[in-house]
Amino acid sequence: MLPISIQYYHSPIGELIIGDYMGKLCLCDWRYRKMRDSIDKRIKEGLEADYIEQETDLIKSTVIQLDEYFRKERQSFDLPLELVGSSFQKSVWNALLTIPFGKTETYLGLSRLLGNEKAIRAVASANGANAISIIIPCHRIIGSNGELTGYAGGLSAKKKLLELENALPTNQLQLF
Repeated sequence: MLPISIQYYHSPIGELIIGDYMGKLCLCDWRYRKMRDSIDKRIKEGLEADYIEQETDLIKSTVIQLDEYFRKERQSFDLPLELVGSSFQKSVWNALLTIPFGKTETYLGLSRLLGNEKAIRAVASANGANAISIIIPCHRIIGSNGELTGYAGGLSAKKKLLELENALPTNQLQLF
């Protein structure tokens, strides 16, 4: 059984767990989120592996890219990903990757992007199950009314990420 190598990363807005499975990033998630146990169970069972705390080249690269992102020196990530979830969840996570830095989208807009605007609740659920936070930018999804809605790292972290990207809906409205 191959391990999932993990390390903890102290970002400016909260602690993340970074996981590398066979040279692909399978985890970059908030350490103290509500769904921590179910996310870890899904990843461990899906990869038939267990966590072991050790550093890898991929984890080092991930930390460097996250540091650059938080210093506003990076707007996109260049890391190999291992998505662990259902085919629907993977389709949602891949759609999230198309939302550019500095932009937001609604759950409805994301549902439309996937070709099924009636799937809003399922899209929201898949969004909440994302285990590769920041890199797969689920923080860029907001409510149809422009409100910040649930986020695994907490609404304060979501607001700070959107502020970092200058993507808060209020910032966009102030231009007019």
